[in-house]
Amino acid sequence: MRIAIVGPTYPYKGGGAQHTTELAHRLRARGHDVVIESWRAQYPSFLYPGQQTIDSPEGEPYPGTRRDLDWRRPDGWVACGRRLRGADLVVLAVLSPVQVPAYLGILYGLRRRARVVALCHNVLPHETKPYDRPLMKALLRRVDGVLAHSEQQADLARALTDAPVRVAALAPHLPVRGAREAAGRGPQGRLLFFGIVRPYKGLDLLLEALAQVPDVRLTIAGEFWGGLDDTHALIARLGLAGRVEIRPGYVAAEDVPGLFAGADALVLPYRSATASQNVWLGHEHGVPVIATRVGALPDNVRDDVDGLLVEPGSAGALAEAIKRFYEPGTPERLRAGVAPVDPEPHWAAYADTLLAASES
Repeated sequence: MRIAIVGPTYPYKGGGAQHTTELAHRLRARGHDVVIESWRAQYPSFLYPGQQTIDSPEGEPYPGTRRDLDWRRPDGWVACGRRLRGADLVVLAVLSPVQVPAYLGILYGLRRRARVVALCHNVLPHETKPYDRPLMKALLRRVDGVLAHSEQQADLARALTDAPVRVAALAPHLPVRGAREAAGRGPQGRLLFFGIVRPYKGLDLLLEALAQVPDVRLTIAGEFWGGLDDTHALIARLGLAGRVEIRPGYVAAEDVPGLFAGADALVLPYRSATASQNVWLGHEHGVPVIATRVGALPDNVRDDVDGLLVEPGSAGALAEAIKRFYEPGTPERLRAGVAPVDPEPHWAAYADTLLAASES
């Protein structure tokens, strides 16, 4: 088939861009004629306060990429839709309702000349605003099918559209293959929180839990969505200044293995989640994962085998999990239980479901 994927790719960074790129490579490997329609300017800077683009690619860039879309140019949205009228399938990668006006412009230009699937990384944002639901409803009621990454997200989509909704677990799209250390390495007394820091990810709960567990340190590596002041204040109030290292800002791909090499476990204390690559990322680097039972996180962590699962929203429960993790012999046992990530079966199932969604 002739397939167009509309979404971010290099030089944009992050999981959404990585997924768009890897999906294009995977569909092309199946024999499809695939192009990516990407962005020259995706968001106004005030809507995304962090670093939007990078100088070095995360993974292998996709050669068949056009970067003409611009949030300031509605005429370009319509022109993109007209350009895609010869496609058999158009996949709209939906990461935020902010993209919806552009996608509606593309659909206007397309004039139903191709089947369209909305590939929803998030049907609605974790921190919603009043306009999110009307925008997503306007988009999803105009497409031929929806692909969600969990049953919970699928239910949200079904409440917004009569179009068929299918579910496929997010497949691993890791830009860096891990340099795995020996499974029997002894604990170092250091945990890792990795990725963009936003309220729903529960860093405050992890810091409160850390205050209840002596002699354990924490590295926080990633961009801070709302600035550093609140985190610094909480660290000071909890008396953790000597036990918490903060590495703010985007973490380049070449620096990721070193971060994980210095950690006994990756901690994902999320209050809510859809699907996340971070469990895969930890396991790819041979690191157990302590995660909350939200979204798809418990699907990828085998409790007491390659990590620990804990109920969300409780610093006390998280502290007990950390104490349990550091019981004698447990860090080594859980590290030994971490299996290398094999993306092939996940991508085969994912691509099958996506293509089936286009035929509904």
